[in-house]
Amino acid sequence: MTVPDADGGAAARLAERLLGMRANREVIPADPHHSVRWHEHDYPSPLARWNYHPEYEIHLIRKGTGKFIVGDHIGTFEAGHVSLVGSGLPHDWVSDLEPGEVLEKRDAVIQFDGKWIQQSASVIPEMGQVQPLLEQSARGIEFLGRSAATAARSIEAMGSTTGLERLHHLLELFAILTRAPQEERRYLADEWFRPQLDGQAAAVVDIVLEYVFSNHAGTVKMSEAAALVGMPEPTFSKYFKRATGQNFSDLVRKLRLAHARRLLERSDKAISDICYEVGFSNLSNFNRHFLNDAGETPRHYRQRVQG
Repeated sequence: MTVPDADGGAAARLAERLLGMRANREVIPADPHHSVRWHEHDYPSPLARWNYHPEYEIHLIRKGTGKFIVGDHIGTFEAGHVSLVGSGLPHDWVSDLEPGEVLEKRDAVIQFDGKWIQQSASVIPEMGQVQPLLEQSARGIEFLGRSAATAARSIEAMGSTTGLERLHHLLELFAILTRAPQEERRYLADEWFRPQLDGQAAAVVDIVLEYVFSNHAGTVKMSEAAALVGMPEPTFSKYFKRATGQNFSDLVRKLRLAHARRLLERSDKAISDICYEVGFSNLSNFNRHFLNDAGETPRHYRQRVQG
C-alpha cells in the first residue's frame, strides 16, 4: 500500500480521515447458521488494518509476501502462513504490493467467541482440550511446517462446506492445532504485552505502520511519522509507546531484522549487502542488534536455517 508523502496534502487528508474513526475495535458479526464465522477478503481491504477484537482468530494468508505485527512481535509472511490470535490481541498483515495491485481473497479467516468453547465443553468434554491452546494464544501463535500445511487445508475445506460437514472440518482444525508439536509453534508477543488502545490510538498506529512498513529499508524518521498524525514529536513518542507497548525506534529495528532474517533464509546475498538493504548503515551495528534479537550471529543463523 502506498504511503503519501509526509509533507503532502494527501497525507494530511488520510490522517484526518483515520483519526476521525471511532471504531475502537473490529466488530465481528455473528453467523446465525454456523458455530463460528468463516470469511475471506482481499488486500487492501477495510478489514485489513491494525485492529483487535474479543473473538479468537485463526488466520490463513493464501498469497503474496509481506510483514505482519501481532502484539509487539514483527515478522514476515508468505503464502501458507497460519496463525492463531488470542482475544484482544492487536494484529495486522501488510502485503508487499506494486502500485495499484490488489490480492484477491488473500485472507481466509475464522473467528469465534471463547465462551462458545467453554459452553461446548460443559456438554462435550472433549472440547475442553482446546482451552489450553486458547490460553496460549494470548501471545499469538504462528504454526509452522506440517502443522501449518494441514491446518491450511482444513481452513479451506471449511469455506467450501456448510452444516455438519463444516463443523467436522472445524473440529479437525482444532485437533491439528492442539496436537501441533512445540517445534512447529512460534509464540509471538511478549507475555507482558499490554497495549492501551481506543479508536483514535488504533487509527494512529495504522497510519504509522503504513509509513514504516513501506519505508523501513530506506529513511524512516520519527519526525515524519509524527507529522503524518499531526502530533509534536515528544507527544507522539509517548502516545505510540502507550498504544503499542514498544518504542517507535524498536518497531523500526524489529521490522528491519525480520526482513534480514527472510533474506538470510531465502538468498545467498552477502551479509554486508543484506545489512544495507534492510536499512542499517553500519555492519557492526547490524550484527550486534541481530545477535541481541536472535541469540546468534547472522552467519550462524543462515547456516542453521539453510543447513
